[in-house]
Amino acid sequence: MKVATKAYGPVDVDERQKISFPQGLFGFETFREYVLLDAERQPYYWLQSIDVEQIAFILVNPFLFRSDYEVNIGNDELAEIGIFSPEKALIFSIVTIPADGGPMTANLQGPLIINRDTRAGKQAVLTDPRWNTKHDIMAELLAAKAR
Repeated sequence: MKVATKAYGPVDVDERQKISFPQGLFGFETFREYVLLDAERQPYYWLQSIDVEQIAFILVNPFLFRSDYEVNIGNDELAEIGIFSPEKALIFSIVTIPADGGPMTANLQGPLIINRDTRAGKQAVLTDPRWNTKHDIMAELLAAKAR
């Protein structure tokens, strides 16, 4: 399938790259179909809307810079996307790169959870006060190395 992307223009994608968010993402509830693409720079990914070329998010695995990260959400929420065991879940954080040159941050309060098998996903809201919407990725990496 061919998808118009914000980062790469039109690209061919495999059906297995398609991710459905039945409830959409916060602020983008009407957009439910995306594809997951490797970014040019690892360890990042693009979550590209299939419907609107300009809607795309940069994602990162939060465990790469926060080994103590915990996604504590109820089994009922996981069951909504068919996850009944933790190894079936892929976890991503949405990355923000400010136009003013400020630090690149990751949203650890609103992780994306994707079922590896069905490729259904949802955005959760964590209530743990350790996780907020703007974790400085580079500062977190430096702090982890210092430990």
